[in-house]
Amino acid sequence: MTERTIVVVGGTSGIGRELAGSLVARGDRVILSGRDAGRAASVAAEFGDRASGIAVDLSEPEGLAAQLQSIGEVNGLVLAAVERDANTVRDYDIARARRLVTLKLIGYTEAVHVLLGRLVESRDTGIVLFGGRAKDAPYPGSTTVSTINGGVDGLTRTMALELAPMRVNAIHPGIIGNSPFWAGKTAAIDGYESRTPGGELATMGDIVAATTFLLDNHGMSGTSIHVDRGWRLT
Repeated sequence: MTERTIVVVGGTSGIGRELAGSLVARGDRVILSGRDAGRAASVAAEFGDRASGIAVDLSEPEGLAAQLQSIGEVNGLVLAAVERDANTVRDYDIARARRLVTLKLIGYTEAVHVLLGRLVESRDTGIVLFGGRAKDAPYPGSTTVSTINGGVDGLTRTMALELAPMRVNAIHPGIIGNSPFWAGKTAAIDGYESRTPGGELATMGDIVAATTFLLDNHGMSGTSIHVDRGWRLT
């Protein structure tokens, strides 16, 4: 396979970092980002000379044009940057809600907008947006998260139509048992395993594999997939 350049926004920790390492290992060139330039450069250095790091903050979308200026031709884009927010209608925090809405809906869109002209206009080019299962499986405190992840579905479809032949898809992870956020939180996830047919939670490896599939498969566009090992089927 010819070396491709994949941009992973939110690639310095968690699933984004795992994905960046996997893409480099298979032969891609990866540009990964985090909010801190030094940390992004340090993580990239761990993956070798096919990885580089830059600072990107999707919550301040007006700055994205300058932050992404150094990037050349791109064959794939993964928008994996997320923030956790506990917000309810009864105790509504407007500032927190506005920040998360800006990061995922406006920030994701502006990142793609800024990179147009450098994203190769081909069916080989895949764009993957990260949502989450809270969009249709809400929990106490997920008011903003559930709303935004539902919005990611709509954003995926409109981008897929507008940007063809480039392909745009979304991935909606469930609880990822071995992720840095969930690992060790036995009490918080107790009982969730039993609600999957196999009695196990999805892993970071599952998300990496699904994201890579969406980046590569020419038949996938305008689609949102759940990666949760069939959570809630039982």
